[in-house]
Amino acid sequence: MKQLKDLLFGVSLHAVSGTTTLEVGTIHFDSREIGKGDVFVAIRGTAADGHRFIRAAVKSGARAVICEALPESLEDGVTYVEVADTQQALAVMASNFYGNPSANLRLVGVTGTNGKTTVSTLLYQLFKKAGYKVGLISTIRIMVDDQAFDTRLTTPDSLTINKYLARMNEAGVEFCFMEASSHGIAQRRTEGLQFEGAVFTNLSHDHLDYHKDFADYRNTKKRLFDGLSKSAFALTNGDDKNGLFMIQNTRARKYTYALRSYADYRAQILEQQLDGQLLKIQENEVWTKLIGQFNAYNILAIYATASLLGLEQLEILKLISGLQTVDGRFQYFVSKQRITAIVDYAHTPDALKNVLVTINALRTGNERVITVVGCGGDRDKSKRPVMGHIASDMSQTTIFTSDNPRSEPPRAIIAEMEAGVEPQNTRKVLSIEDREQAIRTACKMAAGGDIILIAGKGHETYQEIAGVRRDFDDYKLVSEVLEHLASEV
Repeated sequence: MKQLKDLLFGVSLHAVSGTTTLEVGTIHFDSREIGKGDVFVAIRGTAADGHRFIRAAVKSGARAVICEALPESLEDGVTYVEVADTQQALAVMASNFYGNPSANLRLVGVTGTNGKTTVSTLLYQLFKKAGYKVGLISTIRIMVDDQAFDTRLTTPDSLTINKYLARMNEAGVEFCFMEASSHGIAQRRTEGLQFEGAVFTNLSHDHLDYHKDFADYRNTKKRLFDGLSKSAFALTNGDDKNGLFMIQNTRARKYTYALRSYADYRAQILEQQLDGQLLKIQENEVWTKLIGQFNAYNILAIYATASLLGLEQLEILKLISGLQTVDGRFQYFVSKQRITAIVDYAHTPDALKNVLVTINALRTGNERVITVVGCGGDRDKSKRPVMGHIASDMSQTTIFTSDNPRSEPPRAIIAEMEAGVEPQNTRKVLSIEDREQAIRTACKMAAGGDIILIAGKGHETYQEIAGVRRDFDDYKLVSEVLEHLASEV
């Protein structure tokens, strides 16, 4: 049990009804999880307003309620605390509840449209190989050193973040790398955390279903850097047109990395093959299994971050040469028929274009690129025709299909992608709603030397249709189909 006043340390209070010296149990923002003596934080979410459930939370035993507007009727024996922003209050209280765990390790946040998962996961890999105990909070999973936990959100809620950071403290973790999404930053989930550094990868079209416009999306990302302390570092992509904007108001030490312009950390691509690329970072050459210009940026960001965290230059390069591809990020194999299958999470126009540019640069003759791609339902609709245009323009054959349609009709989503196809490319496009059938069709169309790109879902092992999730793994499916087709030959 903890005293409410200790949990509220650092929270700006507007009004208090009752005492803050009472002993309380756990903090919850879901009224259904409330038990006797707990604290209920009423969050105004996108789907529901937690203020509607204050009475239910009190009835279930809540001893304290944190809200943005006091209810008309106040129950005796319950403390009500009014704050300006309950999401921000929740983040600070969560950190206090778990003993401010971020202060006891070296936490680095990674933000940007593309590359967050790759950079954070490979930093986790690199520091593990260097012999440290390391934590990871990413889209794919949460890692407490060697122990893995599943996650569904890029940036989990602040209670979950601090719970796992506390576990990392208990496990003796020294470094933690964390994805910071625009949703997570906007919903204050990263507040109350002490970051040693933050990394900006790039910014392009995404999440405009959630943010008012691109400027709001960009400014939300920037808040991660605005909140850094003087002792922290801010590392940004100097080649991205929004790179310097991200760090212009930060109090942290500023550093840049780039392939095309002057920067503190520089690299160039010397050679590219399907199994890797040779990079020159600063004045040293290193071979990496990750290919493509977008991965050259990711590797350079990793190099710079590791350097800023104190690792030696030659040790970093040695460790980079041993890094493995992240699940669902340009994850590929070559079948017995010499068909290359690539599974990638590319679900934004910029990411899809980067992957296809890389693939086309590796083509040596008449190999065809067959792209299977869809767009998620209940998300930014404006990118659908753009992705349709890119896929059809940069592939020899494109199959539009379902991604995670969620509550939207798959056919309607595909129609919006088809709207971006230029007349000269229509003959190259097929539309198959069923994703499994689309992948099977691509495999049957491919011949030796061809390249199949399956884009959009990457590491995900499910598909959500009409609100129902079912098992679905792009990499597993394409592997099985190509193996079966090879056995029939």
